[in-house]
Amino acid sequence: MILSGPWKLQHFEVGEKPPLELAAPGLDDRFWIETNVPGDVHSALLERGIIEPPYYGHNDAKCRWIERKVWWYRTTFELNAVPGDEERMELTFEGLDTFATVYVNGHEIGSASNMFRCYTFDVTRIVREGRNTLAVRFDPLDLHHRDKEQFEWSSYTKERPWIRKAAMNFGWDWGPRIVTTGIWSPVRLERRRRAKLTGVYAATLSAAAEEAVIRVSAEAEAFRSGTTAVAVVRLLDGDGAEVTSAKLPVLEECGALLGVQAGLRQAFPEAFRTKGSASAELRIALPRRWWTHDLGEPYLYTLEVTLLADDEEIDRYEQPFGIRTLELSLQNPDGSPSFAFILNGIKVYAKGANWIPADHMIGSISEPMYRGLIELAVEGHMNMLRVWAGGIYEKEIFYEECDRRGVLVWQDFAFANALFPDFNRDFMDNVRQEIIDNVKRLRNRASLALWCGNNEIDWLYDMKSAAGDITGAFFGETIYHELIPGLLAELDPYRSYWPSSPYGAQDGYDANDPNQGDRHNWQVWHGSVYPRMQGEKPRLDYSIEGVTFKNYKQDLALFSSEFGMHASANRYTLAKNIPEGKFTWGSAEMAYRNKDTNHRKGILLMEGYTGIPQDIEEYMNFSMLTQAEGLKYGIEHFRRHRHRNSGALVWQLNDSWPGTSWSMIDYELLPKASYYYGKTFFHPVLLSLEHEPGEPLRVWVVNDTLEELEGTVTLTVHPLAQSGDLAGAQEVGGMGGGSAGVQDTPPGGVRRFSFAAKIPPQTALSLGGLEEAKALAGLAPEEVLVELSTTGFAAPVNRYYLRDPKELRMPAAELDVQIDKAAQTVTVTASGQGVARLVKLELPLGGVRFSDNYFDLLPGESRTVRLWHPGGLPLPWAELRVGALNAGTLA
Repeated sequence: MILSGPWKLQHFEVGEKPPLELAAPGLDDRFWIETNVPGDVHSALLERGIIEPPYYGHNDAKCRWIERKVWWYRTTFELNAVPGDEERMELTFEGLDTFATVYVNGHEIGSASNMFRCYTFDVTRIVREGRNTLAVRFDPLDLHHRDKEQFEWSSYTKERPWIRKAAMNFGWDWGPRIVTTGIWSPVRLERRRRAKLTGVYAATLSAAAEEAVIRVSAEAEAFRSGTTAVAVVRLLDGDGAEVTSAKLPVLEECGALLGVQAGLRQAFPEAFRTKGSASAELRIALPRRWWTHDLGEPYLYTLEVTLLADDEEIDRYEQPFGIRTLELSLQNPDGSPSFAFILNGIKVYAKGANWIPADHMIGSISEPMYRGLIELAVEGHMNMLRVWAGGIYEKEIFYEECDRRGVLVWQDFAFANALFPDFNRDFMDNVRQEIIDNVKRLRNRASLALWCGNNEIDWLYDMKSAAGDITGAFFGETIYHELIPGLLAELDPYRSYWPSSPYGAQDGYDANDPNQGDRHNWQVWHGSVYPRMQGEKPRLDYSIEGVTFKNYKQDLALFSSEFGMHASANRYTLAKNIPEGKFTWGSAEMAYRNKDTNHRKGILLMEGYTGIPQDIEEYMNFSMLTQAEGLKYGIEHFRRHRHRNSGALVWQLNDSWPGTSWSMIDYELLPKASYYYGKTFFHPVLLSLEHEPGEPLRVWVVNDTLEELEGTVTLTVHPLAQSGDLAGAQEVGGMGGGSAGVQDTPPGGVRRFSFAAKIPPQTALSLGGLEEAKALAGLAPEEVLVELSTTGFAAPVNRYYLRDPKELRMPAAELDVQIDKAAQTVTVTASGQGVARLVKLELPLGGVRFSDNYFDLLPGESRTVRLWHPGGLPLPWAELRVGALNAGTLA
């Protein structure tokens, strides 16, 4: 039974009312607020109009009173009969945020102190036939941390190390402080008989094309002595047909009893609950293996485990299960260091982003929002998401979608940027159970690729100690280096563990060493000067040269697990949440959208690349263009070095509120320019131009597929202003592995250079190049666009400019826009004589999908964009805006 309500909600001052009075079954709660479970207090108050939208203007500051109150939830449920002699009634809370006390029929049955844990209470003797009352009290966090020791380091606030709660709720450099409380995950009441399953674990031991072997273990607990039971394991294919099965004797007859045990068991059978486990290896002929979506089909079987006592089904476990082997390789066959994920024997190039909770009000995040974000990730050719440590162990829907869609999950444990009291027994007992709960919950997920101990703590402890900000011990170290790996060895021994991110360090370098482990590149944007040695005082370079994304080319990381730069959210997302008249560049309201520690970084980045924006329109365009081109520059560099670099995870995929941040998709699920660029730079087949001003143009093909590619790559040089006759281009001969041949061509003409291409599977290959002057043929580098395209194999066209935007001689462009409402398409044509730069389509509606956006058009070129809303909402066609950097906006 899911206890979904109706629920009631009310707040009180600390000590205002005796708890048992508010928990009493007969309490008159008619005038309390109706609310939803799962959910949270902020969402409930917002839905009822009691608070103003927290993300509008500065309204989040008006909501601070919520975290200082005691909050009560109440509901009732009906039982047809009380539990029988061999039955148990269990009340389970999958998520309580955070310090809660639970009452059933006026009796206090237990408490909770960890947002990340699942709490189960035995209410067998408390429930009654007919109407029952359930009440939950949530304390303000201050009661539980105000007398605790404060440590030298805890980013953004000193209160959170003692509190097992999503760190981002206290504020981060991309989101506000909104300290939530409430029942954020489902509540279940279950009538159990005789025994129950307490754990199921399935791991793929081998997965050859001919045969796979999986090991399945089951654990069970009987409610009284003498109960025997078997667990029947079945693996079902996608059509529901049984593939293999086994019987596991999880609860067997007791062995020899000592002393008075026999008499005690006979007299008090319920005092001796029996626990047992068993395992078996299952063989599957011709298995259909689970792959990431870019390498194959993410095929899912169904793992079914039924607990039987005397042939009576008394419990059941069922979950999709993917047959695959997956390991983290730290060494290449030649002995050189690596950091690569090997899926079914195939090295995966990890392309994706870091994931944060999709809303600060975590309990209110809808399943459609999860599906929408993961669908966008897949459409953007991402095959890995890193669940960041300052959020939560995500909801089931997240992992279900990643399983189903073939997306790997890097899962951090919930420890981010702080020292934690690992010397405190109660704290460590709480953390231990948190780890057990979440490992057991997630360990059978096909998508789960890696457990990671924390975010940046090992690295930053050394940095902050060297800077003098930390003078004491590494509190928390035993969590990541002893407690977690010890529990994983017992609970999930077939999955890799990495103690921190970044983590490495050899030859005296710090944990962010590019020659070992994974790396976070925060030289770009944050100006952190690298390389850095252990113990060396950290340095920041707040200059154009210090923060520019051109520094990515100096990064030879084995795996790039965090890097990125800010960009504006889309117009609708910002305008919806900023008071009228305040949506202007430089306003206090716009500054409030940016929670980063130093706003100079974004200005410096734009100043060096696009120039400093003069109004809000330029800010949106310049910041989006800088982010998009910057990520393209870095990721193409990483991918060209795929013999060394095995992954690029952008910081960050999504937003938790409508702000300006590093995200590729804003809070309203409207992708930024970088997302559409990513459809090319994350594509399994990438055409890439390596070039710096004055240097040769070198053409690369990156092939992440398992097939050899053969054909021709064409490099076309287009003047930014031209006649629009694209058919009369000058053809230039092939090049083999060297430089392109060149023929005399009148200045200003379109020129094409052809490269023969034969690209082995999973390879990055340089096809050759040509001198910049030969490619330009008399044109200035500020006057051309370079395009890479193919024949013989499929790859998206990729376009480049040979100088930064602020240096380009970009002519005025003209756009023609044709709307077909019936087909839900918009066709945009560059109708003038100049290239249209960064053409963007905008509608004032969240969640709208555009098949393409933020693209360039050559003179005379057209692009048809399909628009739709996943929820079926009608599109406000009358408010469509189409514009470009160098063209006026057509409304």
